[in-house]
Parts: sequence; C-alpha cells; structure tokens
Amino acid sequence: MPDENHPHARTFMAWPARRRVWRADLAEVRRDVAGLAEVISRYEPVVMLACEAHVEEVRHACGPRVEVLAVPVDDLWVRDTGPTFVITEAGLAGVDTNFNGWGRKQIHARDARVAERVLAHYGLPRIETTLVTEGGNLECDGAGTLLVTESAIVNDNRNPGRTREQVEADLRAALGVRKVIWLPGIPGIDITDCHVDTMARFARPGVVLLNKPGRGAGVDRIRLYRRDREILTAVTDADGHRLEVIDVVEPDWDKIGNRGADFLPSYVNYYVLNGAVLVPVFGDRTADRRAAGLLADCYPGREVVPVYIDTLAEGGGGIHCATQQQPVVETIDSQVIPRVKAPEPGP
Repeated sequence: MPDENHPHARTFMAWPARRRVWRADLAEVRRDVAGLAEVISRYEPVVMLACEAHVEEVRHACGPRVEVLAVPVDDLWVRDTGPTFVITEAGLAGVDTNFNGWGRKQIHARDARVAERVLAHYGLPRIETTLVTEGGNLECDGAGTLLVTESAIVNDNRNPGRTREQVEADLRAALGVRKVIWLPGIPGIDITDCHVDTMARFARPGVVLLNKPGRGAGVDRIRLYRRDREILTAVTDADGHRLEVIDVVEPDWDKIGNRGADFLPSYVNYYVLNGAVLVPVFGDRTADRRAAGLLADCYPGREVVPVYIDTLAEGGGGIHCATQQQPVVETIDSQVIPRVKAPEPGP
C-alpha cells in the first residue's frame, strides 16, 4: 500500500445523494464538495462519482475540469466507500473493504458497491477480503507500516468474533504491510468509531502528525490523545525505527463557536496531492496559520492550500474523508516498478 505522497493518477470524490442523511444541509455540503473538487482539479484529475440523476447537476456545479462518472452513491465519504489502492507485482489493484455503513449506522446499499463498481469501470483487479473496514482507518507510511484504531475494526459491528491477531493477519495480507501499530480509539465516539485519519497521519516514514485537542475539547478526546502519544513514542516502525511524533493543535473551541456535536476540528485530516497539501480552515486564525506552517515544513516543495469546509466538518468528516487517491504505477517494458517495499515478515 503506497502512501499519499506517491504520485496520483487521479482523485476520486462522491456527490452526496441522500437528503435523509444531510437533511437541510444537503445543498450546503454539496457546495463544499464542489469547491473542494475545483481546488483539487487545479493540481490533478478529479473524478466525481454521482448517481445518474445528478450527473448534469454535478457537471454544472464542479466545472469542466472535473470528470463525472455515473456510479450510484449514498454519501460523499469515498475514502471509506471507494477502493483502497495497492501496487502488486502485476500492477495496480484495489482492495474492497466491504463498507457496511460504519457498522450499519447509516443507509449504505449503494455505497456498499462503490469500490466494486469503480474497479470494474477502470478494469482493475479487485482484491477481496473477509475484513469489514474503511479507508479512513488505514494510514500507511508507504514503507510497510500501518496505523489503525482498534475501536473501528476489532468491533462486532464490523468483524464479529474476530480477534485483533486475526484482523492484523488479514490487514497484512490485503495491504502488503509488515507492521501494524494499534491505537485504541473509542467505540461510539462518532459514527466511524474513531477513525485514525482524524487523529494520526504519517508525513513520511518515521514521522507522525498527531492531533492534539484544542482548548475546550472534551475529556475523552484529551485522554485519547495522551494515550496515543504514549503508544506512538514507544513503538518502532516496520524497519525498527522510533517514530518522531509532532503535535498538530486543534483550534480553540471558544473561538470557533458551537458547530454541533459531530463537528471535526482536526487539521490532520488534510489531503496530500500532486504538488500541494490541502488543509482545513476553521476560523481560529492563530491555529489555522500554525497548522498551515507546520504542514509547509513537513511537506517541502508542495503548496499549502487552505480550504473552508464548514458543512463537511459539521457532518463529522473532512478533506481526507471526502477524497481517495489512485496512485500512479510506473512501468518499464511492461514490468511494474514498485514504489513501496515488498512485504516481509515483521515484528
């Protein structure tokens, strides 16, 4: 499984379709999605998945640089519903992680088949697994190390009766990783049961950006941050190296106001694309500038682009949750040139 720094062929997104999910906010969240797609399209191709009935509306909203592909969808969170791409000796393939609405919490009949349909459209191999998980809980450094939260995968609402050891074996097999680092998470803290991509991200092998709750954050989030930091500073990666852990402080809740119980104020839910890094803006100018500066330091040579995603964030997600990258596969004389290490037994 390559990391997000690996060159992208395209970014996938999805046009939210269900009024029963977004209710009165559907028009606003569609504006956020269209704006995000337009920004990404300045740097790399964007494919927006949309129900057939919405194709013309999406073309008008997103502009000529965004390709629209008719695929039935329920919601916008393509990080979780779409395929998780891997590079094998035979070339590019996609893992279908069997999306089940984050443990059957939300309508998902269409979203359950998004990965399968996307892979079929592009003629790419579909890697099947018995695991039920989501791309938002799979954070890879591109060199064999995977970060996951236990609460969102070793959970009877996804993988009933499975032990952590059994789940880890399946993750290694499906994604080609050599080591899995487990963070605890908190079941039920949000609809995802605490995805890792809102908490901890690899900037590069050996460097983890860790979300640190801002002033006014809840006690559970503060305790979780402290536990995550303890774990990350004590473990090693697949190559036996200690991790450098860099705190990314959330905005001050007093400065951003009451944004609802589901609001996600995490800067680590950023998205790396060809030549740029998209970072959310929440309205705390000090925290917004600090996060942008930190990402500029961590991703030299990429433009840091602030993006307003108010309604997305109020829906419990962010830029990373709303995107899924397809990596470029380099070939020479029909031979695949992997950009990642082949999997080996790890500690």
